[in-house]
Amino acid sequence: MSNNTTRRNFMKTSTVALAGSALAGSISHGAYAAGSDEIRFVLVGCGGRGSGAAAQIMNTKGNTKLVAVADAFEGNAKNKVNGLKSRYKDKVDVPEERIFTGLDAYKKAIDVDCDLVIIATPPGFKPQQFDYAVQKGRHVFMEKPVASDAPGVRRVLKAVESSKKQNLMVGIGLQRRHEPRYIDTIKRIQDGAIGDIICQRVYWNGRGIWWRPRQRGMTDLGFQCHNWYHYIWACGDQICEQHIHNLDVGCWVKGAYPVECNGMGGSERRMDGDKTKSQIFDHTFCEYTFADGTKMYSQGRHLANSFTSVSEHVHGSKGTANPAGSISPKEGKAWTFSGKSPGGHQQEQHDLIEALMAGEIYNEGEYGAKSTFTAILGREACYSGRTLKWDELLAKGKDYCPDIDNWTMENAPPVVPGEGGGLPVPLPGIHNPFA
Repeated sequence: MSNNTTRRNFMKTSTVALAGSALAGSISHGAYAAGSDEIRFVLVGCGGRGSGAAAQIMNTKGNTKLVAVADAFEGNAKNKVNGLKSRYKDKVDVPEERIFTGLDAYKKAIDVDCDLVIIATPPGFKPQQFDYAVQKGRHVFMEKPVASDAPGVRRVLKAVESSKKQNLMVGIGLQRRHEPRYIDTIKRIQDGAIGDIICQRVYWNGRGIWWRPRQRGMTDLGFQCHNWYHYIWACGDQICEQHIHNLDVGCWVKGAYPVECNGMGGSERRMDGDKTKSQIFDHTFCEYTFADGTKMYSQGRHLANSFTSVSEHVHGSKGTANPAGSISPKEGKAWTFSGKSPGGHQQEQHDLIEALMAGEIYNEGEYGAKSTFTAILGREACYSGRTLKWDELLAKGKDYCPDIDNWTMENAPPVVPGEGGGLPVPLPGIHNPFA
């Protein structure tokens, strides 16, 4: 290709859409096309998952090059560029003038001549960034979850429809969908290996998460961005940020999304009960109901000295299964996945770059948005103590990030401490999920 515009047009117009959701099952897990055409990509969000995704893209056999980065904080952006440069040498071409910082930095990075955008920012910011990338005609890999509230999910779904019309690649960081052990096992479940699905149990019970002290010179909004996991508007709570993986597997197994949810939870021990540090729950329990009346039971928790599990379990009329690789029928021989199943984070980038180089576009945006909303539905059911309907909450759910397109670091944050410095924590029976 003689110039960048020609290359970009080629990558957009030479593609063929994969049927249905495609997933990784429609893509070879063996050899990866090296190709001779360079894929220029930019990174929006230079945290651990963003820099990890960038590294994994450069680990593929594709001719990839990082050409710009954006982050809310200058020091973070520069440190990650230097770290990637020391490891990947000529695959990183990010001079200082293409290191962009601030809350509008994503636009400047996406405007750089590129083919692919990685979005790995806190979930509250992703809808606007994904929307902008699609408007600019870029292929996108976006980490999960893709939003923190119902208006954000609606915005993502609208942009997904635009991406399909433009034949753009959209990869979503629900990496289990790219792991052969899950792909094979779930296909067997869906083919009837354990009969009709009666119910499912899904868990993300862990011990805790980080908290970062305030740095000198940070504004109030800057501090919340720095400590984003602890604010509902930014992260969506633990059920969105981590437990989404297990909820996504349950919906994938079912081939459907729940129509309603009720739940319970609270914040007794989050940060040792220090409400000045966090407003999210430390435990949730949800009962999701599908259209056919079957259930999915969900546990999400961050508590030390407690039962831990990150797993999924399916109960059928003829046996049980673990979607991660085992089936136990009531009659006949048990089955365990015995093939190779590489780590999902790297595999999803192998699949994405291989497909781009081969001109085989797939789009994971819809299930990324709907699995995100499954988590939001559960969160709001736990926060409110109500039984909530999918359709009503998606249409009318609370906006946690009002006017986010116009935010700067000088803006007042959407959440402010009350008397004594405590952050507002949702109270079941009082919290309104629609206002």
